[in-house]
Amino acid sequence: MRCVIARFPFELTKAGVIASMKGVKPEPAVGEVVVIGRRQYPVKQVGEVVTRQDRRDFSVGEVVRAMTKLGFTTLTVTAGEPAGEATGEATGEATGTTF
Repeated sequence: MRCVIARFPFELTKAGVIASMKGVKPEPAVGEVVVIGRRQYPVKQVGEVVTRQDRRDFSVGEVVRAMTKLGFTTLTVTAGEPAGEATGEATGEATGTTF
């Protein structure tokens, strides 16, 4: 799928994003996160890995739109909920385990 992030066009696929994030440890997150597999990654971390651009060059909204169109679940995590391993993509609940 073609999407524009930070004024640059990218051809992204769900499989490509999963492959890019394989082996990447999720950073602690408060705010918007993307559920990839069983892990919750901060949106800015995913955008940086996938586009190879600095996090300051794109907005959270750009990456959230792209990930949603690709079929990933995006959530908003508050300070009381640890990011990390998700119990289920459908429910969007977070577990007490962090990575």
